[in-house]
Amino acid sequence: MSIFLWVIVPYLCLATFVVGHMWRYRYDKFGWTTRSSQLYEDRLLRLGSPLFHFGMLGVVGGHVIGLLVPRRWTEAVGIDDHRYHLTAVVGGLIAGLMALVGMAILIYRRRTVGPVFSATTPMDKVMYAFLGAVIVLGMWNTIAGSIFSLGGEYNYREGVSVWYRSFLAFDPQPELMAEAPLGFQLHALVAFGLFALWPFTRLVHVFSAPVGYLTRPYIVYRSRDDQLGSRPSRRGWERV
Repeated sequence: MSIFLWVIVPYLCLATFVVGHMWRYRYDKFGWTTRSSQLYEDRLLRLGSPLFHFGMLGVVGGHVIGLLVPRRWTEAVGIDDHRYHLTAVVGGLIAGLMALVGMAILIYRRRTVGPVFSATTPMDKVMYAFLGAVIVLGMWNTIAGSIFSLGGEYNYREGVSVWYRSFLAFDPQPELMAEAPLGFQLHALVAFGLFALWPFTRLVHVFSAPVGYLTRPYIVYRSRDDQLGSRPSRRGWERV
């Protein structure tokens, strides 16, 4: 079971993530979009979208540092465990709360605004469910494991982080995740499920960047005058 959960399942999800994006880009380029609904409603969108996106940037940044940066590297630059722990807890809770509140606003908007709800696909609902579960589980691990220290504080940098780096190096150590608390295990499994769904949702827009704007020609905007051309308008019928 340990091999299945922490070796086979993660690699299957990773393969689906990579191959799925290649397939989507090749056969569904016109569907590679956020399917924006700003034209239908923008008041709630202006509030929820920045909260969600900036919160997720903080969440992703925290995971990159926590999972990919070894403990000895932070110690080498003078960041001790207490300072690292305090920064991770405070920053993680703020970023997670921003993302969670922003997503709640976006889901409320999608459910209560008729045209936006009509444009919602079943895959959108599945994506929101997985994304919300990942955020909630991550915040629970931070609160329960770092603040309340239920069952003793778990040092994920010596367990989950090492397993993740070994997984990316194709030399997995499943015993490290098998010994992790249940909250961390659920968080990892749901996150890998989200990665498997990623290519088939609107989340593909994360890998799109407006690079073409740097080289595209200028767009010239001209105001529309009351009269057509340079000839002044005259009263009466115009000759055809």
